[in-house]
Amino acid sequence: MRYIILRDDDTNARTPVECLERLYRPWLDRGLPVNLAVIPDVAADARTPRGALEEFVWRDDETSGQRSAHRDQRSEDRGQRSECGEQKSEDRNQRSAAGIQNPEPGIQHPAAASGFTFHVSRFTREASRATYPLAENPPLVRYLQDNPGFHVIQHGCHHDPFEFDLLSRPEAAELLELGTARLVEAGLPRPETFVAPHDKLSRPAYQEVSHRFRVLSTGWFEWRRLPASWWLRYGFKKFRRSPHWRSSRTLLLSHPGCLLSCHRQPGTILESIIYQIKTQRLTVLVTHWWEYFRQQRLDDRFIAVLHETADYLAKQREIRVISFADLIHGSGPRF
Repeated sequence: MRYIILRDDDTNARTPVECLERLYRPWLDRGLPVNLAVIPDVAADARTPRGALEEFVWRDDETSGQRSAHRDQRSEDRGQRSECGEQKSEDRNQRSAAGIQNPEPGIQHPAAASGFTFHVSRFTREASRATYPLAENPPLVRYLQDNPGFHVIQHGCHHDPFEFDLLSRPEAAELLELGTARLVEAGLPRPETFVAPHDKLSRPAYQEVSHRFRVLSTGWFEWRRLPASWWLRYGFKKFRRSPHWRSSRTLLLSHPGCLLSCHRQPGTILESIIYQIKTQRLTVLVTHWWEYFRQQRLDDRFIAVLHETADYLAKQREIRVISFADLIHGSGPRF
């Protein structure tokens, strides 16, 4: 038996319910679990390590074709990433006081031509605040609660660049607890799985994550960052060439890169997934919901690949799609 875990990163308080429904209704209807790595308290101005505004924070006054006047032009990565919702915005304090504004009259929403309607919840925020806690989007929280096929895991706290790198243990503990508190106060179960923004953790952060979570899902492990008490187990993992291993109570999972990515040729994605499944007993498939809606336009071809993947996996008798929770509670391979 081969096992698959689907992990979709970057759901946050600014994620439209319609996007998740459009992407994952075929998965849910087939009984295939979807693990959402949710940002508990996303920064309003979350940025990539290169300094560009992140595409997963759909902002207040997004209109067709506009870009953010606040972006640092020197750090813009035009070659690889199109900007989704990084459009011209007002001063944050003015925007906070005014709340979310509708597009100007006469401006058509970029998704309207596709016949697909997005809804971004209207928030009222204090001018001093620079984050969106998940609880501020009740429709999204209710949607997650009403669809038990979604399994929420914790994705950092604010999703600042490398926010769990170079932290002391008290700093890491405080940030982890804040993120968990934001999910719990929204009415979601206390998460048992953690995903660090940009897959970077300091040694103290590793220690605090392992103290609080049953699973850490990441892209890779660097021995210099690991606690010294983990080195022997890590060496054994390297000797066995295993992508997954344990450190005391915490299961440490790596993934083979983002196979479900808009930066890959759609016609090659499913083939790559099938090949990867054959190479190991458990494969973590990572994707990002906002990549299917770049510039808030549906990428129908890419969405079709996601749905084809669900159809393929559901038909395979020797493949089982599970959640991280299944793995924690014994309904999956053991490591």
